[in-house]
Amino acid sequence: MSGGDESLTGAHFSVVDYVLFSLMLVVSVGIGVWSAYKSHGKESTQDYLVGSGAMSPFPVALSLLGGIISAISILGNPTEVYLYGTQITINLLGITIGCIVVHQLTLPIFYNLRLVSVNQYLQLRFRVKAVRLLGTMSQLLSESFYMGVCLYAPSLALSTVTGLPVLGSMVLMGLVCTFYISVGGVKAVVYNDVIQTLVMFGGVLLVVIICCNEIGLANVWNTAVQGSRVEFFNLNTSPFVRHTFWSTAVMGVTFTMSAIGMSQPTYQRFASVGSLTTAQRLVISFVVGMWLLWGLFYFSGLVAYAAYSHCDPLTSGRIQKADQVIPYLVMEKLGHLTGIPGIFVAAVYGGVLSSMSSSGNSIACLIWEDFLKDIPYFNKMSDVSATRVLKLISVVAGLLGICLGVVTGKLGNIFQVINSVLGSFLGPIQGVFLAGMCTPWVNTKGAVSGFLVAFCYNISVVVGKFLRGGGHPPHLPLSVDGCPENLLHLANASIATFISNATTDTSLITDLTTDSATQGPDIQRLTNMA
Repeated sequence: MSGGDESLTGAHFSVVDYVLFSLMLVVSVGIGVWSAYKSHGKESTQDYLVGSGAMSPFPVALSLLGGIISAISILGNPTEVYLYGTQITINLLGITIGCIVVHQLTLPIFYNLRLVSVNQYLQLRFRVKAVRLLGTMSQLLSESFYMGVCLYAPSLALSTVTGLPVLGSMVLMGLVCTFYISVGGVKAVVYNDVIQTLVMFGGVLLVVIICCNEIGLANVWNTAVQGSRVEFFNLNTSPFVRHTFWSTAVMGVTFTMSAIGMSQPTYQRFASVGSLTTAQRLVISFVVGMWLLWGLFYFSGLVAYAAYSHCDPLTSGRIQKADQVIPYLVMEKLGHLTGIPGIFVAAVYGGVLSSMSSSGNSIACLIWEDFLKDIPYFNKMSDVSATRVLKLISVVAGLLGICLGVVTGKLGNIFQVINSVLGSFLGPIQGVFLAGMCTPWVNTKGAVSGFLVAFCYNISVVVGKFLRGGGHPPHLPLSVDGCPENLLHLANASIATFISNATTDTSLITDLTTDSATQGPDIQRLTNMA
């Protein structure tokens, strides 16, 4: 895929832009090296995976937010608003409800058990390791696929803005992320997340402010209303409508349960602070951060629609996929402002590095805690040797993410892919967790059989969808009437029509004049009037 660079005439990525987004990579590597240096000589698996449970709450709060709000959010959320309107924003209400459940139910159970892997709870509850391994496999599948999506999304953005090949971008980011998670562990992940989250928010906010200054804030809203993009209370109960009040609210709840309630990457953040009360405060800060950041990303979709309400770049062929609309907006409308494209790409890079590092570190934790730790050979290892094994697993996880990123871009727009595939992986195991916590009469057979039926059904639906194609709900109207080529075509057509009419009128007068010589004075008077 070439991106959209051919259509960006006159726009280019300057030296300043390259320096700005490269700086993000350099800082990320530097933090990894610094974390490794600080831990040298006192490495342990506990320190590598959960920071010995004594990390400062502020960086952990930003890390918790950054690990979930990724490049997928920066690119996918605006695209969803651009195509389908603002009904999707109601999932923020569902996220708030979900966080109340996490705050009061799941987090106290996990934290008070002093778990390292959340799947340990399944073994403790159902007293069979097989149930724990089902949870581990589900999370490994979801985290691996998530890494692939996280790599693909910013590579797409970078291709659109700079013209660099998608594959090269994925390899570069994948290697940088693999390096610092393998050498620095969870501390490198957390401290990198602080920088990356701030850059994410600042980069997108800057783009939105500049665009609103040029378009006008009132014009953004009025254009969205005129284009039927503003909708919050669609109470339709049909499951075939893409977004309704009910479906988006439920989506927010289930997202929260999978993203922070029963998620290995986020639980490692909770376990890295010193008390349950502090961990619960992190949940509250997460809700506030989600409203701020996702609200900003959703609004950027309205800004993009206002900019392209009369000349949609997707329909006109300027971009190849809907997820490219925000990078295209940055380059076409703001490319003349030196440094702005570089800041935007740095923001996207911050998103991918934050999310991918969280997933890579959690994969290492899951494989060690749930598979290797109890094997006699690994159980006898010293902490230093065990930490080296964890680093090797982190390297393998990063390379796997690069491979999966190549596949992900062929499946559809980012928002659709991430919700369809991850929902099929995580939904069944979430049911097992909730059944274990809320229904003490559910036994092992019921949990396993319920998981297998739900998992097989979900996978068959998702695979069938991608194999068969179709089934996409129509997006809201997009116009190309204002595109320069269409205006030129309209102007040419109008000129041609005018000339044709003028020629016809001239021919008519000539014919009348010729005929008047033989058809009498009445015809002559008509000719003179013409």
